[in-house]
Amino acid sequence: MPTDTPLLQPTRLLDFTAGSIQDLIDGRGWRDLDQHRRIGAAYDFVRNQIRFGYNRRDDIRASDVLADGYGQCNTKATLLMALLRGLDVPCRLHGFTIHKALQRGVVPEAVYALAPAEILHSWVEVRVDGRWVNLEGFILDADYLAALQTAFPDRQSLCGYGVGTDDLGTPQVAWRGGDTYIQRTGIARDLGLYDDPDTFYRDHRQAFGPLRDWLYSRLVRHWMNARVGQIRGGRVPSIPDLPAPHTVRRRSTPQPGASSSHET
Repeated sequence: MPTDTPLLQPTRLLDFTAGSIQDLIDGRGWRDLDQHRRIGAAYDFVRNQIRFGYNRRDDIRASDVLADGYGQCNTKATLLMALLRGLDVPCRLHGFTIHKALQRGVVPEAVYALAPAEILHSWVEVRVDGRWVNLEGFILDADYLAALQTAFPDRQSLCGYGVGTDDLGTPQVAWRGGDTYIQRTGIARDLGLYDDPDTFYRDHRQAFGPLRDWLYSRLVRHWMNARVGQIRGGRVPSIPDLPAPHTVRRRSTPQPGASSSHET
């Protein structure tokens, strides 16, 4: 196991010395909290103030995720790690792949077949009282998760729409000092532990290929973000092999990073 020292260092992606991140930490008064509440403050911010959505790629700086105001598992993990290290909390990254079925419903059916069978995934592990705690439940913001709970009120096991859980009604997502999860049941392979996301992305890149990578960054992710916004607003599309979702329209602000030119 690596020592705690490298697990507190800034890196190119974990740029917690950036002015925007320092201003956030100072402005919220998080340095005045004890360790448990520091972790909770950073975790809750990333979970709900950085809404679920798809950035241009995985390996962007924490300050860029903060500026975007949205992220998915990998980019939100980068921001959470940067905030934790900026608060002197040791943390590391655990890399995985997930089955692409977990993204069905967010990935439009028209392009679902083009998605790779496995998608890069990660969660954050934080050192608390001499033990490692797994943090994955920060990926989906509360409004998005609530929309899925409303759409599937009688279902506990769900793998789709960005969720992988056997407890949809009461998932283990709130910070209470222990593990949190929201996509764990969709995991395909364990890629191991990394001191930082920089090293993880040097070893593992999403297997899109040049054309699919261009299509994702320029077109598909905007389409996906529009669907995320629609789901958050209560318009949950049907996907194969799942019962039709209940439709309850909710008031929702536009999803950052979405393009209004795509239809669902």
